[in-house]
Amino acid sequence: MPIPAGRIRRLWTLLVGAAAAALLAVLVAPADAVARTAGPTESRPVYSYENAVRESVWVDTRLDGDGDGRTDRVAVDIVRPREPAAQGRKVPVIMDASPYYSCCGRGNESQLKTYDAQGDIVQMPLYYDNYFVPRGYAFVGVDLAGTNRSDGCVDVGGRSDIRSAKAVVDWLNGRAKGYTTRSGAERAKATWTNGRTGMIGKSYDATVANGVAATGVEGLETIVPIGGISSWYDYYFQQGAPLYDSGPDWLSGYVESPDARARCAAVQQRLVDGAPRSGDRTSLWQERDYVKDAAKVRASVFVVHGMQDLNVRAKHFGQWWDALAKNGVERKIWLAQTGHVDPFDFRRADWVDTLHRWFDHELLGLRNGIDREPMADIERTPDHWTTDTVWPPRATRTTALRPGPGSTPGVGTLGLKPGSGTERFTDDPSLGESDWAAQIDTSTPGKAGFISRPLGKDLRLSGSSTVTVTATPTTATAHLSAVLVDLGPATIRDYGGAGEGITTLTDRSCWGSGTTGDSSCFKNTATATADVDSTVFSRGWADLGTSADPGRGRPLTPGRAYSLTISLAASDHVVPAGHRLALIVAGTDKDLIDPPSTRPTLTLDLPRTVARVPVVGGADAFAAATTSATAATPRTTGADGVRPTRPHRPVPGGE
Repeated sequence: MPIPAGRIRRLWTLLVGAAAAALLAVLVAPADAVARTAGPTESRPVYSYENAVRESVWVDTRLDGDGDGRTDRVAVDIVRPREPAAQGRKVPVIMDASPYYSCCGRGNESQLKTYDAQGDIVQMPLYYDNYFVPRGYAFVGVDLAGTNRSDGCVDVGGRSDIRSAKAVVDWLNGRAKGYTTRSGAERAKATWTNGRTGMIGKSYDATVANGVAATGVEGLETIVPIGGISSWYDYYFQQGAPLYDSGPDWLSGYVESPDARARCAAVQQRLVDGAPRSGDRTSLWQERDYVKDAAKVRASVFVVHGMQDLNVRAKHFGQWWDALAKNGVERKIWLAQTGHVDPFDFRRADWVDTLHRWFDHELLGLRNGIDREPMADIERTPDHWTTDTVWPPRATRTTALRPGPGSTPGVGTLGLKPGSGTERFTDDPSLGESDWAAQIDTSTPGKAGFISRPLGKDLRLSGSSTVTVTATPTTATAHLSAVLVDLGPATIRDYGGAGEGITTLTDRSCWGSGTTGDSSCFKNTATATADVDSTVFSRGWADLGTSADPGRGRPLTPGRAYSLTISLAASDHVVPAGHRLALIVAGTDKDLIDPPSTRPTLTLDLPRTVARVPVVGGADAFAAATTSATAATPRTTGADGVRPTRPHRPVPGGE
């Protein structure tokens, strides 16, 4: 029986820690600390940031994406402590590969890379270099092909993007060629590193980390994807339903450097041709699906995602997490109530401490116990977090909840017993999930709602859900939306606001060392909240025309019944006692999917419609929660709630 990858990694970490304790004591701690302990558990800021080595290298990707007859080189900016190299010691690497270093900026303050007159890096965006370089790490910022100072073309998650970063990991481990200039012949070698690399980044950067990990490249020890895409098809479509009115060609043009735009027309056209607005799955999307290659992942994975992220939607972390779990990958997860927000901006002190300990364990081999701590941190209410030993909890069971007819058309029941009859609704593109939830107890033509009895006990749903519907359309095209809703008053993060759950303040806090050109001080943030009467906590969409083939849509025959299973985004939500759980099935979810070419009326066959949801405690827990229930106390002030927003054009993480 093969040993799971996660177990192999844990054994390796123990061996590294045992064999290298004495060396690490010298590397990461002052001399007096070595005398007091058998081995360090934390790297310390003992190296000069001001005197750090700042240099640039161009790494050969061995691709010719722009077709100019020579292989593309990507620019790699490096900040590393000077002292270890002078003493003949090698350091690990933290790397952020991004297309945004010159076009759009990184972090809450949209920082760009800046350079001195010699072309060496002065400001590296974010705090990673400021905090970790004094602690014995090198930080490496990679410009993806076609961006900033790199050759080649952006291909939005494809071979060029991923090879841009993988080639750098190979170079750090002596397997790829690097040069001191963009076009010269003088070689540059990474003699200062031991090759142990951790990738980190938010959104597009996190996506690249996922993609590189899915190649199985040797030397990549861990990744920390924050709000990352796991399959580019699922960024632009869900089951044939378009999530945006543009494709990857627009994003490529948005992030490319001016000279790349001039030479990359052929790549742009391939993106157009390979990503038809029909929503069909093509070979282009297959190449950009990292979930299918989860079995190749050698690195540990620390996932961070906002459960209300409507840019890189929560389906991405759910399907990636499940695939990693299936393949025994060592992993950890943080789930916040925010939208598309970095943990540095919603839980700063705890995040920096946890990330520090994670990298110390995964890259330095320090036995600090983080691998024995709870796997999951989950934000329950604003700034209130709980933990789980494993996630989803072991007691989670997929539970079939059945919609049934109610006494009012469009206002049905939700329970464990199969329903009967039908419900009808007409697609209204002017309405969305907030509108449906606000009128859940009212007969309205635009949705079909199904509601549980008020809960007598808290009910926790943890993981991914599906909703199988059998629907008969009146037109040749139809889109479907399915959402799970917590009906009851609550105060939540305002994920629909401008800050997606945070407010940026004017005062600053400092994290690490700084220089005149690269401050370690960043604007603080505060939690932005909203009072609501209902909370949509899981969503899914589909084109009914994909019922026969999930990879290709077909015209519908009016009057014919079609069965389709809609995947809902992963979440972890507790519906409190006194609240009700609702399932809503409707057509176009305004601002979250684009409408079909027609406006169908759909009839749901209730006996053949079912929601399969991950209930902690399973069907018994649901039955217990809906027995001897008490009614929710309405909030008398009224609640404005939040309205989901999205960028006019899809930009994953471009600030």
